Amino acid sequence: MAPTIATEDYLKTVFAMHTHGEAVTTTALARRLGLSPPSVSAMLKRLTAEQLVERPAGRRVTLTPRGRQQALRVVRRHRLIETFLADVVGVPWDEVHAEAEVLEHAVSDRLEERIDAVLGHPTHDPHGDPIPPRSGAHHESWSDPLATAHAGDHFRVERVSDRDSAALRYLAELGIKPGVVLEVTDWAPFGGPLWVRLDGQRHALGTALSHLVHGTVLRQEP
Repeated sequence: MAPTIATEDYLKTVFAMHTHGEAVTTTALARRLGLSPPSVSAMLKRLTAEQLVERPAGRRVTLTPRGRQQALRVVRRHRLIETFLADVVGVPWDEVHAEAEVLEHAVSDRLEERIDAVLGHPTHDPHGDPIPPRSGAHHESWSDPLATAHAGDHFRVERVSDRDSAALRYLAELGIKPGVVLEVTDWAPFGGPLWVRLDGQRHALGTALSHLVHGTVLRQEP
């Protein structure tokens, strides 16, 4: 049976929550999807019956191998569409997620592969999220957030959360995107902002923003 839009949305969301290290419960999933817990519970029963998810003792939700396979197909299509919209159509990176949420359910497998070929088989989308291959293994994890860096560190941005479009728009204005290297200059005391330098300009990032930007420390001063 072909998956429905609702099925794809649920599987993709469960996958995303797992990769963020979040506990996938009925309540947490309902909050993430903006639905009522009874509605989510009913859908989870259906997905369990279809052997797409498992709920040991009725608690945390996990994807079955079949469910993970279907989730990765949706994730791949979503991220390819985001990349196409950003690189070919010129849609700002803070808008591509919402557009891809709609288009991911309408694009056929054949068109998906044409998009992949036109783009040159990209490995990451505009936010730095890895694009799953059409077949084969896919490993996904989040590197450390910028919030864990210290003054004197050089921090290479690898991935930026796409859940807050306003934050993405602001970060784009600062030039903070995957691939750039930030110099962490200072942490203001008493919960103050993190100061970074990029292209000779200093910028202050609040705690929320510093948790959206993920990457790797390249050098740490003693």
